[in-house]
Amino acid sequence: MILKTLNTFIEIAAGKSKKKIAVAAAEDQPVLEAVAAARKENIVEPILVGNRIIIEEISSKINFDLKGIDIINEINPVQACKISVGLIRENKAQILMKGMVNTADYLRAILDKENGLRTGQLLSHIGFFELKKYHKLLAVTDVAQNIAPTLEEKIDILNNAVDCFHRIGIVHPKIAVVAAVETVNPKMEATIHAALLTMMNRRKQINGCIIDGPLGFDNAISKESAEHKGIVSEVSGDVDLLLTPDIESGNILYKSLTYFADAKVAAIILGASVPIVLTSRSDSNRSKLMSIALAASY
Repeated sequence: MILKTLNTFIEIAAGKSKKKIAVAAAEDQPVLEAVAAARKENIVEPILVGNRIIIEEISSKINFDLKGIDIINEINPVQACKISVGLIRENKAQILMKGMVNTADYLRAILDKENGLRTGQLLSHIGFFELKKYHKLLAVTDVAQNIAPTLEEKIDILNNAVDCFHRIGIVHPKIAVVAAVETVNPKMEATIHAALLTMMNRRKQINGCIIDGPLGFDNAISKESAEHKGIVSEVSGDVDLLLTPDIESGNILYKSLTYFADAKVAAIILGASVPIVLTSRSDSNRSKLMSIALAASY
């Protein structure tokens, strides 16, 4: 199976049972527009937690029919996050989405040791990019959650991502652990991590995927570039996922793809008890819709 466009996530989600999505501090127009579009696609049923008056005003403005939709009135965004997380814990919703609330407050509710959505697994971010010059969707992790992951944390990030690929139908995702160079340099920790992760994969310590690294970005996505440098790899030119060294490199790559390559993206947070939609205010409405679809297909 090859995922070529983000629309595939809508198709996958449509083939599964419809999920409830709890939207924390839902009084946000772009978020409500995305939720309305996802509901129209028949892939989610929303529960809106937030300022009812503002939610109704925005919904009227964008022609979002709220008939039959549960709205829990809560004007305090922090409290709205806690209520939304509670809905997940009570199995009244299966997806969590951020609205008009500070990201730190949103994550604080998710990570609460007693009442949050922890599973013991590290939380990590994954984004899927639809690119005009690549033959399938290209995923990148982790660009928004873990600042400078250790080797152990990178293993968790990889396991989260591999599980996500399996859930959307990709049995053996090809993963490139990217760095600035393709050879192991003791002074460059990213290359050491890449080599260790590659060997752990070959020794079946990390399963369900094919890992190679260190690889530069160019020879990860281009077989010709790899061959030019004498690199023989079944990942090069057919990579499904790039594991970046740290949040800075990942975030720069993420924004470069969206701003300069006009990439379309869907992204979620993995590692909690349910998929978490955490979009940026700069993300397009389509990106928000596709992120919901990715969570629903997961």
